[in-house]
Amino acid sequence: MMLQVQKNKRSSRIRQDRVSGIYTVFIRVFVTFITLIILYPLYFCVIASFSDPNAVALGDTILWCRGFTLEAYKLVFRESQIWVGYGNSFIYMVAGTAYNICLTIPAAYVCSKKYLPGRKFILWFFFVTMYIGGGLIPTYLWKRQLGLVNNPLVMIVGAGVSGYYLIVARQYFLTSIPDSLYEAAEIDGASEFVRFMRIGLPLAKPIIAVITLYYAFGIWNSYYTALIYLKKQSQWPLQLVLRQILIANENALSNAGDAIHDDTVTEYLVYRLYQVRGMKYAIILIASVPMLIMYPFVSKYFMQGVMVGSVKE
Repeated sequence: MMLQVQKNKRSSRIRQDRVSGIYTVFIRVFVTFITLIILYPLYFCVIASFSDPNAVALGDTILWCRGFTLEAYKLVFRESQIWVGYGNSFIYMVAGTAYNICLTIPAAYVCSKKYLPGRKFILWFFFVTMYIGGGLIPTYLWKRQLGLVNNPLVMIVGAGVSGYYLIVARQYFLTSIPDSLYEAAEIDGASEFVRFMRIGLPLAKPIIAVITLYYAFGIWNSYYTALIYLKKQSQWPLQLVLRQILIANENALSNAGDAIHDDTVTEYLVYRLYQVRGMKYAIILIASVPMLIMYPFVSKYFMQGVMVGSVKE
């Protein structure tokens, strides 16, 4: 009887291991498939930007590059305005991110203190802004009164604090830094400002890195604010410059095609139109490269920062 029980347990364990192995293989295959789906658009942009425009138009560049060429990048970088856009975007991103972080982190630290008078009202003040906006026209009038129309400062101080990021940072201060550290520093005579600078900031590096990355992404990819408030091309960020280059080339070719009906010239214009469409992929990569370079420097903090509040103790 004992041998039969042991045999049944062994069979059950083998069956469980087999099911567990099949499940593990399925999960790995599924995750790999999802990863490929996520990465493929970027991969396609890379191979399409370096491929012959005709091959891209015919759909021959699904898996690999066909007819290697740098023509799309030459068309983009031929515009001198692109370097002005790069410089403007870099300035807006660095200054705007620093400005946002300098407002968000201290506010999050203060809101994490339970003894703060009016704490709930302040939190609701930020929370409501996540769901209720002022609208385009009131916002434009407000910024015009502040002198931010046709002013590069609108790209830096226009947004200020994100209510969502403030709440996330506040949650980090609440759950990830023990109150005993602040209490020990208070016993030693440290003021609230010293406790924030010596304890709060150094221990909040993960969440600061993550929020910095998100703010930087948002400012770098922003073109709508510049489209509404900036009229001078010398103030445009990279995204708006690239958009203008693409539109200008498409319009020029479209107008030329309407005016000329010679078959040879028409074939050339069609080829040039394919080139302009290839510029779209080059533009995507040109705009993405700085962020792809930036991410590895904060990736070590990323996982710890984004999991704030996921575990309750």
